[in-house]
Amino acid sequence: MNRNDFLAGDETLFKDPLVLDYDYMPKLIPYRENEQREIALAIKPLLAMRNGRNLFIYGNPGIGKTLACKHVLKELEEHSDIYCFYINCWKRSTSYKIALQLCEETDYPFVQNKKTDELFDVIKKEINKKSAVFVLDEVDKLEDVSFLYFILEDIYRKSIILITNNKDWLITLDSRIKSRLTPQVLEFRDYNKEETEGILKQRLKFAFKEGVFQEDAFNFVVEKTFERKDIRIGLYLMREAANNAETKSSKRITKDDVNEAVKKLGEFSIKDKSELDDDSNKILQIVKNNSGKKIGELFRIYQEQKGDSVYKTFQRKILKLEKAGFVKLKKIVGGAEGTTTIVNYSYKDLSDFQ
Repeated sequence: MNRNDFLAGDETLFKDPLVLDYDYMPKLIPYRENEQREIALAIKPLLAMRNGRNLFIYGNPGIGKTLACKHVLKELEEHSDIYCFYINCWKRSTSYKIALQLCEETDYPFVQNKKTDELFDVIKKEINKKSAVFVLDEVDKLEDVSFLYFILEDIYRKSIILITNNKDWLITLDSRIKSRLTPQVLEFRDYNKEETEGILKQRLKFAFKEGVFQEDAFNFVVEKTFERKDIRIGLYLMREAANNAETKSSKRITKDDVNEAVKKLGEFSIKDKSELDDDSNKILQIVKNNSGKKIGELFRIYQEQKGDSVYKTFQRKILKLEKAGFVKLKKIVGGAEGTTTIVNYSYKDLSDFQ
């Protein structure tokens, strides 16, 4: 390699790295036109001041469910007579937390010392001045669903859109809520290989300077992304491969750079720690600093650090962290203490690879 093959100190391979963010919203979402149309049709009656339809959307992670819904919500922004609420149920997992978010988005500041029911009483008066769309993402992460009953009973004109990776979640829903909800079911199928390539090529065009990503390297990204059936894996691999190339001051991103990124995937979790509530983040940090300890020992550390949750709530949050791939649990049966649970930190994000 000669001098011209190396980046200067202030040079970069990126044109716009934000295009590779998981929550980046492109102007067009390819291969999801039919699904977006179904979402729009469910909401359309609200534009005529009528009640909308409800949707239950399911499909594997990383195939555009959230993005398609957010895209439709964005198009509704010009309609000032419709409230658009996007709620991440991983982060807002209780009716009280959801009530607080609704208060915030309807500009009601007097939430202190008010119970959940009191907050909903205030919210419904404001929301019922307009129509409303409620998008509940990762709805299977909810710890209670009582607020759904509130929306169904007390909000006059609405569409409720439930998003989940778990198609069986609807079966577990309380019968009194399910009978009122009667949602249309919308499946998001996996992208085929051609569609996977098309989506990643679109991001590649806007994220990187022309010609820096070698063809065999990009094809390798497509192959690995299609194997995992998750577009976010491809975005991660492209970003990390470029970082690998820049570390070597190379002007080209090679298949070797992608392969290094693949090795870093390991148990990589797409879930963002910023989506955790404060208490769960605190618990995760304790696990990270004390990986391999028993759950009882971790709870004692949590109490020493002025944690507010009781032991049962602490256990439930540990189980939730395991379900999302942040920690791994290992049960040990027998011994002086009977059955014990060992908690290991397993989350990998970009900061863990720097």
